[in-house]
Amino acid sequence: MKPIKYLIGLILCLAIALSCAIAPASATGVYDLPVLTPGSDTWVVDQADAISFANENRLNGQLKKLANNTGNEVRLIAIRRLDYGLTMQDLADGIFDKWYPSPEQKANQVILVVDTLTNKTALRQGDDTESLLTDEIATSVVKETLAVPLRSAKYNEAFLEAGDRLVAVLSGNPDPGPPEVQELNIESTFTSAEDTDDTSATIWVVILMVLATVIPMATYFWYVGIPGR
Repeated sequence: MKPIKYLIGLILCLAIALSCAIAPASATGVYDLPVLTPGSDTWVVDQADAISFANENRLNGQLKKLANNTGNEVRLIAIRRLDYGLTMQDLADGIFDKWYPSPEQKANQVILVVDTLTNKTALRQGDDTESLLTDEIATSVVKETLAVPLRSAKYNEAFLEAGDRLVAVLSGNPDPGPPEVQELNIESTFTSAEDTDDTSATIWVVILMVLATVIPMATYFWYVGIPGR
């Protein structure tokens, strides 16, 4: 019996040690991502497997067309978990500096990063895109366009809507703005707490009265039998 307990304990220890060893490897830092350069034909880096194949192809087509037509390049990045000690903006800045080392290379670049574990996001762009993608719009893309679908873990929707908005703005078209959030009319949908309490109390009183009548009768007939039989 002791060898079996020892073997089980050893297996558990190995499993815990293995999980601890693997966990840090799933975190993402700057050097865990592929290195891209201006003109690279990779537009979506999805290390979190958050975007479907069809939607990734759609985004690649949109962003490639944007680059060919305007020279402005957008790259979308999804990671599973941020490396320890980094903020999302740290990661975005690090990627931006590594991929585009010189001011000339940075000028027409935009990157958007999403961490699917925390749903935190960050955007970084070059100087030449700021006249179209203003700070106000960039903030809205991160805090509204992305944030709304990310609350429900709708990653495909988040990236598609962010991609559509960035392409429109960086093409010189009017900003379509963030998605509209539908507000529920609580008053028309739900009864008030007071009405609910009154209704519930009435129902319980009726149930208790019925039970108080039925249970004694059922018990009596169980022991005595139904009259006339």
